[in-house]
Amino acid sequence: MRIAIASDEVTALTDDLLAALRDGGHELSLHGPLAGGDQEWVAASAAAAREVAEGRAERGIVCCWSGTGASIAANKVAGVRAALCADPQTARMARRYNHANVLALSLRLTSPPMGREIVAAFLDEPDGTDDFDRRNVAELEAMEAGDERAS
Repeated sequence: MRIAIASDEVTALTDDLLAALRDGGHELSLHGPLAGGDQEWVAASAAAAREVAEGRAERGIVCCWSGTGASIAANKVAGVRAALCADPQTARMARRYNHANVLALSLRLTSPPMGREIVAAFLDEPDGTDDFDRRNVAELEAMEAGDERAS
């Protein structure tokens, strides 16, 4: 799987995740300091999110100190549904019920072992396919498209 990854700093978590993803055979596209640049969280997160929205990456992972700013920046890109997740079950639910395509992580709160579990859950869980899931995702897409009838 091709994964766009952004962080505004290099940490033990980012080093561990990059190694685990590479070991898992994933193709990585790096943004911000992970790519040797100096982008801050907004630019780095938006760049990774654009790759996902444009179909150049299947999923994205964005990181900043709290994870909140990276999530907000990624969600400003049309077609992106970024979810800030602190545990594997939340990551699974974000994929299943929300069809989230970008995972946001906190560099401050996420340990490398927990980060690996969260990322694995996010990458392994398929989009939900029952009527409830599809109906709600369609509603989100209509809202994003500016459909005034949505919600």
